[in-house]
Amino acid sequence: MTDPSFEPSPAHSGTLFQPIFSGLLAAVVGFASSFAIVLQGFDAAGATQAQAASGLFALCLGMALVGIAMSYITKMPLSIAWSTPGAALLITTGAVQGGFPAAVGAFIVAAILVVIAGFWRPFGRAVAAIPMPLASAMLAGILFNLCLAPVRAVAELPTLALPIIVVWAVCLRFARIWAVPAAVAVSAAMIAISTELPADILTGALPAPVLVVPTLNLDAIIGIALPLFVVTMASQNIPGLAVLRSNGYQPDVKPIFVSTGLVSAIGALLGGQLINLAAITAALCAGPEAHPDRTRRYVAAMTAGFAYVLFALGAGIAAAFISAAPPILIEAVAGLALIGALANALVGSVANEEFRLPAVLTFVTAASGLTLFGVGAAFWGLIVGGALHVLLKTKKAAS
Repeated sequence: MTDPSFEPSPAHSGTLFQPIFSGLLAAVVGFASSFAIVLQGFDAAGATQAQAASGLFALCLGMALVGIAMSYITKMPLSIAWSTPGAALLITTGAVQGGFPAAVGAFIVAAILVVIAGFWRPFGRAVAAIPMPLASAMLAGILFNLCLAPVRAVAELPTLALPIIVVWAVCLRFARIWAVPAAVAVSAAMIAISTELPADILTGALPAPVLVVPTLNLDAIIGIALPLFVVTMASQNIPGLAVLRSNGYQPDVKPIFVSTGLVSAIGALLGGQLINLAAITAALCAGPEAHPDRTRRYVAAMTAGFAYVLFALGAGIAAAFISAAPPILIEAVAGLALIGALANALVGSVANEEFRLPAVLTFVTAASGLTLFGVGAAFWGLIVGGALHVLLKTKKAAS
């Protein structure tokens, strides 16, 4: 599984402290920046507080196991994360017919598609052939309404929301990587000050995995599984591979897709959705800041994995705290965390003039909240955008 062309770098003065610190930083930033989005996604899909905590536990543990094992075997910094765009998709889509069990069935279908992409290369190439502007536009449509939440929060709870946004903006200027974790910390303080938390909030501190018996529902498969698979591949796995390759690594995608897909399918039985290659925090483990010697950076990804084991143990507390908090504040923090992803998705969707109009149509459809035949807007956005692109391409060829 290691790349035979990957040669160790010359000796450098780096110490073991560097990859350990980088791995801890990646885990803290990754968890703090988006765990609220993940829990909100489970809630929107119909999960109970116990099921949401179980799902977060399953995700953290799955990320830890795959990240540690794959990084150790390949000696590459293979950072594993949950699908934040997937969680945003769940928030946008909302509950489907059949409730959370149907959503879990969709998670399993999406995980199987990831495994197929690993084993069957033509299928993987077909997924990669989905025009990136349309995939970016679909993601932007999913994220758009979520990113309006900070504005709504200021309108509804200005004294609580404004400090969160100010701290986020200041950190964005001086310490960008800490902007969202700092906003999460301030929001926790605001919630603690303004909300009467349950006296038994620490009662369920240790995780209590909850088995969710999945059901297969065509609406959930089309409305959740397919868009979840596409956005995870387009906005997580493919960028994650790009980060690794830009830092001199050439990983074999088959074991990555197969392992993350299989573990995702197993974790879905406890309420988890997809895990995948990290994209945003991957650079913290794969870049030169982790260690001057590329052959030692895998320690950073393994360290992040061990940190996620600790986060898994605190999943119950996180779910209880989020459940007790004013929803608009949680949505505001989630929106701040996703603004960067929205900006990147918008740029990617309109950069190519050939796809500009189809991408805009994809975006507005995905952002509309449209539901037809029980299928959510994300899927229809990709369909109508793709149809317009084919139509315009056919017209151009005819002329």
